[in-house]
Amino acid sequence: MNVFKRGRVYWFDIVFQGKRFQKSTKETNKVKAEGIAATFRSALAAKRVGIVERPPVPTFAEAMKAFLEWSKEEHREHRQTYRRYVVSSKPLLAYPKFKKPIDEVTAANIEDYKIYRAGQTVKRTKRLLRPATINRELACMKAMYNHTLKERHDFRNPVTGVEFLAENNEQTRVLTFEEQRKYLGAAAPLLKDVATLILETGMRPEEVFRSTVGNVDLDHGYLLIPFGKTKAARRRIPLTSTALAILKRRAEKAQNVYLFPHRTRENQPMTAVTTAHRTALKNSKVRKFRLYDCRHTFATRAAESGMDLPTLAALLGHSKIQMVMRYAHPTANHQADSVKRLEAFNAAKEIAEVEKKKQQAEKQASTRTVPTVSTTLAEEQLTATEERVAVSFTN
Repeated sequence: MNVFKRGRVYWFDIVFQGKRFQKSTKETNKVKAEGIAATFRSALAAKRVGIVERPPVPTFAEAMKAFLEWSKEEHREHRQTYRRYVVSSKPLLAYPKFKKPIDEVTAANIEDYKIYRAGQTVKRTKRLLRPATINRELACMKAMYNHTLKERHDFRNPVTGVEFLAENNEQTRVLTFEEQRKYLGAAAPLLKDVATLILETGMRPEEVFRSTVGNVDLDHGYLLIPFGKTKAARRRIPLTSTALAILKRRAEKAQNVYLFPHRTRENQPMTAVTTAHRTALKNSKVRKFRLYDCRHTFATRAAESGMDLPTLAALLGHSKIQMVMRYAHPTANHQADSVKRLEAFNAAKEIAEVEKKKQQAEKQASTRTVPTVSTTLAEEQLTATEERVAVSFTN
């Protein structure tokens, strides 16, 4: 490597793998020129061994924009996922400490963001943000970093070391039959059909909206759900007579493939019934609940009817039985009845065991001339057990 002066600036002359490189450093200082020449030679060596120079680290805003563009295409079949990311990205982009290259964002910055958001309120209700809302924003941020790091590994995802907030805000609203009658009586025809199908089948609102004429099997009485993030979500749902009547009526009147078409967008399903739901709540004077709570209601009633958890999980489209527990919320009376049934079962089991012991003792005594102590003891145990059970049922 040779550095020489030509005119007022220094040039370098490098021969690398038989090829000559002669360039101006545009520097008048020889030391700086030698540094530039050394950097150039290092770059040549890196390319020779397959080292690729990485592009500049994007800013937080640039990375989020690229992530949302990818999500829009990737989640074309799951529009709610994309919309959730869009909503969650807005407060992230507005936070001052994130307005820098993403490799400069630290876990401490994210912890500060959690505290900042926890102190903010919802504009409409004036209530503090729920932990689930903040967690969705952190999940969006984590997914954005993972997407960016697919093509590079020169920094880590800072969200990985951050604990999400404990979500103690699970809503367990279950409708009574009286509330259901009042709500459906005040609902517009479209909303009434949607809500009734959820109450009768346990479907998610989005699954109802995206149902097509071809998904309905009127002859065999089931509805096919061919879409979903998991294998369990893609399922066949047996229909009650009420649900079957609604789907049959809408299939006969359908003007395109969707049973619940969008009002203005041709050949697209509807996406929400928010306004109609709020109007129905106001007119019916039923205590506030979400449309999704109709799914909670279906699951709770199914659990209370004695439906086993694997069957309930399959109907709801869950791959794990544990997921069913967040939807099934037995009432206090149902729990009390279950305990009474358990008590009766245990008492009957105990009586059967004592009787069996008595019979065995009598059989042994029949071979002897003198009654054994075990026979008398068995009789005393049986009498005490029967008296205890009688008192239990009397109370």
